[in-house]
Amino acid sequence: METGTIPTDDLSGGLDLYRTLESGQTYLWRRADGDMYTGTPAPEAWYYTVVDDTPLRVRIRDGVLEWESTTDAEPLVRRLLRLDDDLEAIVDAAPDDPLLREAYDAHRGMRLVEDPPFGTLVSFICSAQMRVSRIHDMVSTLAREYGDEIRFDGEQYYAFPTPDQLAAATEAELRELGLGYRAPYVVRTAEMVAEDEVHPAAARDLEYEAAREYLCQFVGVGDKVADCVLLFSLGFDEAVPLDTWIKSAIADHYPDCDRGSYAATSRAIRGRLGGEYAGYAQTYLFHHLRTGDDG
Repeated sequence: METGTIPTDDLSGGLDLYRTLESGQTYLWRRADGDMYTGTPAPEAWYYTVVDDTPLRVRIRDGVLEWESTTDAEPLVRRLLRLDDDLEAIVDAAPDDPLLREAYDAHRGMRLVEDPPFGTLVSFICSAQMRVSRIHDMVSTLAREYGDEIRFDGEQYYAFPTPDQLAAATEAELRELGLGYRAPYVVRTAEMVAEDEVHPAAARDLEYEAAREYLCQFVGVGDKVADCVLLFSLGFDEAVPLDTWIKSAIADHYPDCDRGSYAATSRAIRGRLGGEYAGYAQTYLFHHLRTGDDG
Protein backbone atom coordinates (compact mmCIF):
# COMPACT_ATOMS: atom_id res chain seq x y z
CA MET A 1 0.00 0.00 0.00
CA GLU A 2 1.22 3.47 -0.94
CA THR A 3 0.46 6.44 1.35
CA GLY A 4 1.11 10.16 1.33
CA THR A 5 0.23 13.46 2.94
CA ILE A 6 -0.43 16.98 1.70
CA PRO A 7 -0.63 19.79 4.32
CA THR A 8 -3.78 21.77 3.65
CA ASP A 9 -1.98 24.98 4.72
CA ASP A 10 0.15 24.57 1.59
CA LEU A 11 -2.95 24.82 -0.62
CA SER A 12 -4.08 28.24 -1.78
CA GLY A 13 -7.44 28.76 -0.09
CA GLY A 14 -7.16 25.50 1.88
CA LEU A 15 -9.39 22.48 1.45
CA ASP A 16 -12.75 21.62 2.98
CA LEU A 17 -13.03 17.96 1.98
CA TYR A 18 -16.59 17.55 3.27
CA ARG A 19 -17.97 20.46 1.30
CA THR A 20 -15.95 19.58 -1.80
CA LEU A 21 -17.23 16.01 -1.94
CA GLU A 22 -20.73 16.52 -0.49
CA SER A 23 -21.85 19.67 -2.29
CA GLY A 24 -23.67 17.98 -5.18
CA GLN A 25 -20.73 18.01 -7.58
CA THR A 26 -19.82 14.33 -7.39
CA TYR A 27 -21.59 11.04 -6.87
CA LEU A 28 -18.55 8.85 -7.57
CA TRP A 29 -17.02 9.12 -4.09
CA ARG A 30 -18.21 7.22 -0.99
CA ARG A 31 -17.76 7.91 2.71
CA ALA A 32 -16.47 5.04 4.82
CA ASP A 33 -19.13 5.46 7.50
CA GLY A 34 -21.91 5.18 4.88
CA ASP A 35 -23.42 8.54 5.80
CA MET A 36 -22.48 10.57 2.75
CA TYR A 37 -25.05 13.20 1.75
CA THR A 38 -26.93 12.93 5.04
CA GLY A 39 -26.00 16.50 5.96
CA THR A 40 -23.83 15.36 8.86
CA PRO A 41 -20.12 16.23 8.54
CA ALA A 42 -17.54 13.74 9.76
CA PRO A 43 -14.33 15.78 9.95
CA GLU A 44 -11.87 12.85 9.89
CA ALA A 45 -13.86 10.34 7.83
CA TRP A 46 -12.24 8.49 4.95
CA TYR A 47 -13.68 9.10 1.47
CA TYR A 48 -12.93 6.62 -1.28
CA THR A 49 -13.33 6.17 -5.01
CA VAL A 50 -11.97 3.97 -7.80
CA VAL A 51 -10.47 5.47 -10.97
CA ASP A 52 -9.25 3.19 -13.78
CA ASP A 53 -9.24 0.26 -11.34
CA THR A 54 -7.09 2.24 -8.88
CA PRO A 55 -8.66 2.46 -5.40
CA LEU A 56 -8.06 5.71 -3.54
CA ARG A 57 -8.86 6.82 0.01
CA VAL A 58 -8.49 10.36 1.35
CA ARG A 59 -9.20 12.10 4.62
CA ILE A 60 -8.15 15.23 6.50
CA ARG A 61 -6.69 14.88 9.97
CA ASP A 62 -4.86 17.54 11.99
CA GLY A 63 -4.71 19.88 9.01
CA VAL A 64 -3.19 17.28 6.69
CA LEU A 65 -4.78 15.56 3.70
CA GLU A 66 -3.86 11.86 3.94
CA TRP A 67 -4.20 9.49 1.00
CA GLU A 68 -3.86 5.73 0.56
CA SER A 69 -3.81 3.73 -2.66
CA THR A 70 -2.16 0.84 -4.49
CA THR A 71 0.21 3.22 -6.27
CA ASP A 72 1.75 6.68 -5.92
CA ALA A 73 -1.56 8.49 -6.18
CA GLU A 74 -0.60 12.07 -5.31
CA PRO A 75 -0.99 13.27 -8.94
CA LEU A 76 -4.42 11.60 -9.05
CA VAL A 77 -5.44 13.18 -5.73
CA ARG A 78 -4.34 16.60 -6.94
CA ARG A 79 -6.29 16.21 -10.18
CA LEU A 80 -9.52 14.81 -8.73
CA LEU A 81 -9.68 17.41 -5.93
CA ARG A 82 -8.13 20.21 -7.99
CA LEU A 83 -5.60 20.95 -5.31
CA ASP A 84 -3.48 23.09 -7.63
CA ASP A 85 -6.27 25.63 -8.21
CA ASP A 86 -5.37 29.04 -6.79
CA LEU A 87 -8.57 29.23 -4.77
CA GLU A 88 -7.62 32.49 -3.06
CA ALA A 89 -7.13 34.20 -6.41
CA ILE A 90 -10.41 32.78 -7.75
CA VAL A 91 -12.34 34.10 -4.75
CA ASP A 92 -10.56 37.47 -4.81
CA ALA A 93 -11.38 37.91 -8.50
CA ALA A 94 -15.09 37.23 -8.01
CA PRO A 95 -17.55 40.10 -8.56
CA ASP A 96 -18.37 42.25 -5.55
CA ASP A 97 -21.81 40.71 -5.17
CA PRO A 98 -23.38 40.38 -1.68
CA LEU A 99 -24.90 36.91 -2.15
CA LEU A 100 -21.78 35.50 -3.79
CA ARG A 101 -19.47 36.96 -1.14
CA GLU A 102 -21.72 35.48 1.52
CA ALA A 103 -21.44 32.06 -0.12
CA TYR A 104 -17.66 32.25 -0.49
CA ASP A 105 -17.26 33.32 3.14
CA ALA A 106 -19.57 30.57 4.43
CA HIS A 107 -17.94 27.68 2.57
CA ARG A 108 -14.24 28.45 2.51
CA GLY A 109 -12.05 25.70 1.12
CA MET A 110 -14.67 24.10 -1.14
CA ARG A 111 -13.09 23.20 -4.46
CA LEU A 112 -14.42 22.00 -7.77
CA VAL A 113 -13.82 18.33 -8.57
CA GLU A 114 -12.62 16.68 -11.77
CA ASP A 115 -14.38 13.32 -11.96
CA PRO A 116 -14.07 10.79 -14.81
CA PRO A 117 -16.29 11.87 -17.74
CA PHE A 118 -18.40 8.74 -18.30
CA GLY A 119 -19.29 8.27 -14.64
CA THR A 120 -20.12 11.97 -14.36
CA LEU A 121 -22.33 11.83 -17.44
CA VAL A 122 -24.36 8.89 -16.14
CA SER A 123 -24.56 10.39 -12.64
CA PHE A 124 -26.15 13.57 -13.90
CA ILE A 125 -28.47 11.73 -16.27
CA CYS A 126 -29.71 10.05 -13.09
CA SER A 127 -30.01 13.39 -11.29
CA ALA A 128 -33.23 14.64 -12.88
CA GLN A 129 -35.80 15.52 -10.21
CA MET A 130 -33.78 13.75 -7.52
CA ARG A 131 -32.36 14.77 -4.15
CA VAL A 132 -28.57 14.56 -3.90
CA SER A 133 -28.74 11.67 -1.43
CA ARG A 134 -30.97 9.67 -3.78
CA ILE A 135 -28.68 10.33 -6.74
CA HIS A 136 -25.72 9.13 -4.69
CA ASP A 137 -27.56 5.93 -3.71
CA MET A 138 -28.53 5.29 -7.32
CA VAL A 139 -24.98 5.71 -8.63
CA SER A 140 -23.61 3.54 -5.82
CA THR A 141 -26.08 0.82 -6.76
CA LEU A 142 -24.96 0.91 -10.39
CA ALA A 143 -21.36 0.44 -9.27
CA ARG A 144 -22.24 -2.44 -6.97
CA GLU A 145 -24.38 -4.23 -9.55
CA TYR A 146 -22.32 -3.71 -12.71
CA GLY A 147 -18.86 -2.44 -11.78
CA ASP A 148 -15.69 -4.39 -11.00
CA GLU A 149 -15.11 -5.42 -7.40
CA ILE A 150 -11.83 -4.04 -6.08
CA ARG A 151 -10.18 -5.42 -2.94
CA PHE A 152 -7.92 -3.01 -1.10
CA ASP A 153 -6.47 -3.26 2.40
CA GLY A 154 -9.13 -5.75 3.46
CA GLU A 155 -11.99 -3.60 2.15
CA GLN A 156 -14.30 -4.23 -0.80
CA TYR A 157 -14.89 -1.37 -3.23
CA TYR A 158 -16.71 -1.15 -6.55
CA ALA A 159 -15.58 0.76 -9.61
CA PHE A 160 -18.19 2.65 -11.59
CA PRO A 161 -19.19 0.45 -14.56
CA THR A 162 -17.42 0.84 -17.87
CA PRO A 163 -19.54 1.74 -20.92
CA ASP A 164 -19.42 -1.92 -22.01
CA GLN A 165 -20.56 -3.16 -18.59
CA LEU A 166 -23.44 -0.71 -18.37
CA ALA A 167 -24.48 -1.24 -21.99
CA ALA A 168 -25.02 -4.91 -21.12
CA ALA A 169 -27.72 -3.93 -18.60
CA THR A 170 -31.36 -4.02 -19.65
CA GLU A 171 -33.88 -1.26 -19.21
CA ALA A 172 -35.97 -3.58 -17.03
CA GLU A 173 -33.01 -4.31 -14.74
CA LEU A 174 -32.27 -0.62 -14.27
CA ARG A 175 -35.91 0.16 -13.56
CA GLU A 176 -35.84 -2.50 -10.82
CA LEU A 177 -32.84 -0.71 -9.33
CA GLY A 178 -34.89 2.48 -9.06
CA LEU A 179 -33.79 4.43 -12.13
CA GLY A 180 -37.35 4.73 -13.41
CA TYR A 181 -37.73 6.67 -16.66
CA ARG A 182 -33.96 7.33 -16.64
CA ALA A 183 -33.24 3.63 -17.33
CA PRO A 184 -33.44 3.76 -21.15
CA TYR A 185 -31.37 6.97 -21.17
CA VAL A 186 -28.58 5.28 -19.23
CA VAL A 187 -28.60 2.14 -21.36
CA ARG A 188 -28.58 4.05 -24.65
CA THR A 189 -25.88 6.47 -23.47
CA ALA A 190 -23.67 3.54 -22.43
CA GLU A 191 -24.27 1.91 -25.82
CA MET A 192 -23.30 5.09 -27.66
CA VAL A 193 -19.96 5.23 -25.85
CA ALA A 194 -19.33 1.47 -26.01
CA GLU A 195 -19.99 1.46 -29.75
CA ASP A 196 -17.69 4.45 -30.36
CA GLU A 197 -20.50 6.66 -31.61
CA VAL A 198 -19.56 9.53 -29.31
CA HIS A 199 -17.40 10.02 -26.21
CA PRO A 200 -17.99 12.60 -23.46
CA ALA A 201 -14.26 13.27 -23.07
CA ALA A 202 -14.12 14.48 -26.69
CA ALA A 203 -16.01 17.62 -25.65
CA ARG A 204 -12.88 18.78 -23.80
CA ASP A 205 -11.31 19.88 -27.10
CA LEU A 206 -14.22 22.12 -28.17
CA GLU A 207 -15.16 25.70 -27.39
CA TYR A 208 -17.55 25.95 -24.44
CA GLU A 209 -20.94 26.31 -26.14
CA ALA A 210 -19.97 23.82 -28.87
CA ALA A 211 -18.94 21.39 -26.10
CA ARG A 212 -22.34 21.75 -24.45
CA GLU A 213 -24.08 21.10 -27.76
CA TYR A 214 -21.85 18.06 -28.36
CA LEU A 215 -22.83 16.47 -25.04
CA CYS A 216 -26.52 16.99 -25.79
CA GLN A 217 -26.19 14.21 -28.37
CA PHE A 218 -26.50 11.72 -25.52
CA VAL A 219 -29.99 10.45 -24.79
CA GLY A 220 -31.43 12.12 -21.71
CA VAL A 221 -28.90 14.96 -21.74
CA GLY A 222 -30.12 18.54 -21.98
CA ASP A 223 -28.27 21.79 -21.49
CA LYS A 224 -28.20 21.60 -17.68
CA VAL A 225 -26.83 18.06 -17.51
CA ALA A 226 -24.30 18.90 -20.21
CA ASP A 227 -23.14 21.91 -18.18
CA CYS A 228 -22.70 19.71 -15.09
CA VAL A 229 -20.47 17.33 -17.04
CA LEU A 230 -18.46 20.21 -18.46
CA LEU A 231 -17.98 21.80 -15.05
CA PHE A 232 -17.34 18.78 -12.83
CA SER A 233 -15.41 16.62 -15.26
CA LEU A 234 -13.98 18.43 -18.25
CA GLY A 235 -12.49 21.62 -16.83
CA PHE A 236 -14.96 24.18 -18.22
CA ASP A 237 -14.86 26.49 -15.20
CA GLU A 238 -17.12 29.01 -16.94
CA ALA A 239 -20.05 26.57 -17.14
CA VAL A 240 -23.09 27.49 -15.01
CA PRO A 241 -25.68 24.69 -14.82
CA LEU A 242 -29.11 26.33 -14.60
CA ASP A 243 -30.70 24.03 -12.04
CA THR A 244 -33.60 24.83 -9.73
CA TRP A 245 -31.44 26.59 -7.14
CA ILE A 246 -29.62 28.79 -9.64
CA LYS A 247 -32.87 29.65 -11.43
CA SER A 248 -34.26 30.69 -8.05
CA ALA A 249 -31.17 32.83 -7.41
CA ILE A 250 -31.63 34.47 -10.82
CA ALA A 251 -35.29 35.22 -10.09
CA ASP A 252 -34.55 36.64 -6.62
CA HIS A 253 -31.18 38.34 -7.07
CA TYR A 254 -30.32 38.64 -10.77
CA PRO A 255 -33.65 39.09 -12.60
CA ASP A 256 -32.03 41.02 -15.44
CA CYS A 257 -30.12 37.81 -16.33
CA ASP A 258 -33.33 35.94 -17.16
CA ARG A 259 -33.32 36.14 -20.94
CA GLY A 260 -35.88 33.43 -21.64
CA SER A 261 -33.81 30.77 -23.37
CA TYR A 262 -31.25 28.60 -21.61
CA ALA A 263 -28.40 29.76 -23.84
CA ALA A 264 -29.13 33.48 -23.43
CA THR A 265 -29.71 33.22 -19.68
CA SER A 266 -26.52 31.16 -19.36
CA ARG A 267 -24.48 33.84 -21.13
CA ALA A 268 -25.96 36.58 -18.95
CA ILE A 269 -25.44 34.84 -15.60
CA ARG A 270 -21.93 33.75 -16.57
CA GLY A 271 -21.08 37.38 -17.10
CA ARG A 272 -22.66 38.41 -13.80
CA LEU A 273 -20.76 35.70 -11.89
CA GLY A 274 -17.36 36.54 -13.26
CA GLY A 275 -16.99 34.81 -16.60
CA GLU A 276 -13.89 32.58 -16.49
CA TYR A 277 -14.67 31.15 -13.03
CA ALA A 278 -18.45 31.53 -13.10
CA GLY A 279 -18.76 27.77 -12.49
CA TYR A 280 -16.92 28.12 -9.19
CA ALA A 281 -19.37 30.85 -8.21
CA GLN A 282 -22.31 28.67 -9.27
CA THR A 283 -21.10 25.78 -7.12
CA TYR A 284 -20.77 27.98 -4.06
CA LEU A 285 -24.20 29.53 -4.64
CA PHE A 286 -25.81 26.11 -5.20
CA HIS A 287 -24.38 24.70 -1.97
CA HIS A 288 -25.12 27.87 -0.01
CA LEU A 289 -28.74 28.10 -1.09
CA ARG A 290 -29.35 24.36 -0.71
CA THR A 291 -27.87 24.05 2.79
CA GLY A 292 -28.14 27.50 4.38
CA ASP A 293 -25.41 29.65 5.87
CA ASP A 294 -23.83 26.87 7.93
CA GLY A 295 -23.56 24.47 4.97
